[in-house]
Amino acid sequence: MKNNEETHRAGKYLVETDWLEKNLGDPNLRVFDCTVIADLNPDQNAKFPFAFESGRARFNEGHIPGAGFLNLLDELSDKSSELLFPMPPVQQLVHTLAKAGIGEGTHIVLYGTAEPIWAARVWWMLRAVGFDNAAILNGGWAKWSAEGRSTSIDACSYSPARFTAHPRPECFVAKDDVLAAINEDGVRTINALPPMMYSGEGVAVFGRKGRITGSVNVPFGSLHNPDSGTYLPVDQLRDKFDVVDVGEAERIIAYCGSGIAASNDAFVLSLLGYDNVAVYDASLAEWGYDDQLPMEAG
Repeated sequence: MKNNEETHRAGKYLVETDWLEKNLGDPNLRVFDCTVIADLNPDQNAKFPFAFESGRARFNEGHIPGAGFLNLLDELSDKSSELLFPMPPVQQLVHTLAKAGIGEGTHIVLYGTAEPIWAARVWWMLRAVGFDNAAILNGGWAKWSAEGRSTSIDACSYSPARFTAHPRPECFVAKDDVLAAINEDGVRTINALPPMMYSGEGVAVFGRKGRITGSVNVPFGSLHNPDSGTYLPVDQLRDKFDVVDVGEAERIIAYCGSGIAASNDAFVLSLLGYDNVAVYDASLAEWGYDDQLPMEAG
């Protein structure tokens, strides 16, 4: 029974390229490129080690026919914060989504031209405001274009929609929640960064080396097929999290550098049926620079 339920959820949360191509003419379908391009920050004195660029220019060079673009660097972040990509106020997010054409009666498909984590981030934000009719294109733009499917440079023509938020504040947590969770046996805190960053090997990336004390590691990249970029089969995804004993957790908290990679872990956990998942939005961009907050390495 569990396998059947997981397969059903996978079909709801993920769509394949052939399905999308067949359904591009659906008047209720909305497709969005969510790309952000990340690179090492050339400013060695900058607080954060990565520099980010909107993927809009890449989108303008070619995208899935009819698709729109959602800008995580602008309308989908709280610009009043000094942190990276924080969840914006609900009303700001609702306005942006409605203007883009997301709302009642629409079915949303998200994709990226770089890492799949950007689409997962938008998916998680939609979940946080109660919109559940969204899916990620499995394999994203890389798979779509590799298969020779049609592309376009035409501007998006989606009409504005009516979006009613049903906020789920439990989808995000703050540092005090994470700090309290260190001593709670019922909480499993998951670091979604690559193993070397988790262990603290190499240079410090977010202020200090290592991870939040007591956290375990499920790297976001380990959830994908390295050749196609698609998500692993459901049974393999479950194995990734079974190894770190999430099954008995009363609550699961995912974090990373700035809440993006963590959203990918949170997306997969939701696909697997876990409804007790939260993302520490500020992640190490906040925690790593506060010497009063415990970290460990090795």
